Amino acid sequence: MFGEFVRNTRLKKRIGLREFCLKSGRDASNWSKIERGVLPPPKDQKSLEKIASDLGIKKGGEQWMQLFDFAALKRGKVPADIMNDEELVENLPLFFRTLRGQKPVKDELRKMAELIRRG
Repeated sequence: MFGEFVRNTRLKKRIGLREFCLKSGRDASNWSKIERGVLPPPKDQKSLEKIASDLGIKKGGEQWMQLFDFAALKRGKVPADIMNDEELVENLPLFFRTLRGQKPVKDELRKMAELIRRG
């Protein structure tokens, strides 16, 4: 997810792997492993922001959020902005059960619809 997203974004902008790595001081061999999903993405916010900047991704835009979401998910984490929202965290089990094909009860559906409308 993360590596594929970065590679596709880089290629769409016609930035070669070596050029991308030279510009930012990254090791091309290790970066290639990240793009192929062999190595995990960086964990820290500053590194991810630098990657976004090097790719010309606008801060706060859809691609920005995708980059950070893919990085979190690749590490097996729920994105930090979601974890900071107590109401969303409280409803994550319902979301997970729904994804697994378990039908939510009427009251749970109502709560989920309210969250989505506010979103």
